[in-house]
Amino acid sequence: MQTWKLGALMGALMLASSALANIEDDLTTVVKFGPRVAGSEANEKARAYFEAQFQALGYTTRRDVFTYPRFDDLGSDVRQGTQTLTGRALEGSTGGGVTARAVRVPGVGTPENFRAVNVRGQVAVVQRGQIPFLEKARNALAAGAAGLIVVNTEAKELQGRLGERVELPALAVTSTAGAALRNGQPVTLNVRVRDGEVRGVNVVAFKSGVTRPEILFGGHMDSVFRSPGANDNLSGTAAVVEIARRTVNTPMGQRSYFVLFDGEEDGLRGSRAFVKENPALVQGLKAMFNFDMVGVNVTPLNVSGESRLVDIARQAAQIAGSSPDRGGSDQAPFAQMGIPTLFFHRGLDANYHQPSDTLVDPQLVRATVDAALKTADAALAAVPAGR
Repeated sequence: MQTWKLGALMGALMLASSALANIEDDLTTVVKFGPRVAGSEANEKARAYFEAQFQALGYTTRRDVFTYPRFDDLGSDVRQGTQTLTGRALEGSTGGGVTARAVRVPGVGTPENFRAVNVRGQVAVVQRGQIPFLEKARNALAAGAAGLIVVNTEAKELQGRLGERVELPALAVTSTAGAALRNGQPVTLNVRVRDGEVRGVNVVAFKSGVTRPEILFGGHMDSVFRSPGANDNLSGTAAVVEIARRTVNTPMGQRSYFVLFDGEEDGLRGSRAFVKENPALVQGLKAMFNFDMVGVNVTPLNVSGESRLVDIARQAAQIAGSSPDRGGSDQAPFAQMGIPTLFFHRGLDANYHQPSDTLVDPQLVRATVDAALKTADAALAAVPAGR
């Protein structure tokens, strides 16, 4: 075992062994690990911590391992004179370094926009918006550009995908960085990327002997690059673990599975793998509750999912808000298999996917758990026999 893994596990076991950890402990401990990108050291530290929490409560745990391809930015930027402006490679672009003039293309990078300027052999600079990143890159390549910079519409880091491979170094930068690029001036575009295989790991917890759970409580443990992911989604992870704490010696604990999914930020990888590898277990579920971004009150607590479960949440837990389920989190693979799902969330806050995502209100997480348990009790009681 690597030294850092052993240290993380021993530290987690020391804290968990007292069985006194609470939501505040979870938040304070794990956010210090830093961004929990799937496959990273911080991700493993968080997994060891929560795994130890489950075990201290008397739950059996297992690790479900899966792999998938991923495109990683290893630190890309554009340099102009003595100034270095950081950015993010557009997923699907090639790596490489280009030194040439920066040419501002009027508009968003349509073929007509590119015909208005000469970008052959130069670094084209276009605005985000209106057309997909892939079209911008293809149009730049067709116009002979040696590199592409897409400027965001706001002063936030942009993590974009082309959707397929394009033989062109392409970088996304903030609106602030874009404003600093002077038209016609020499720049050096450095796009450093890696295509590789990621090892994802879901943590699954359950009471010994429970093989046919009726309800699954889940939330993703990973975050995005550079973001500590306090609200997205340490808040949801903490909610799942707190539900496990409260139900450990109750009938609900004997009817439940608790799953901390990995790789959600890379396309719901963990939940998709779980559904694929556990078909009998999944088909036996009466409900799947998912928690994502429940620690910042952008909006009052909302639920979305199966209409029957939404109605139960409104009645049993007095949750007033509901919205259409757009399938952007780990409930989606379960819903696609016909399992009733309920998604708990409080909206996208200003720190979403940013380095500033460091704060969560533990009382909001606690209130989410209260509502979820009331809803779960009522939902399982209301399910017809034989479901």
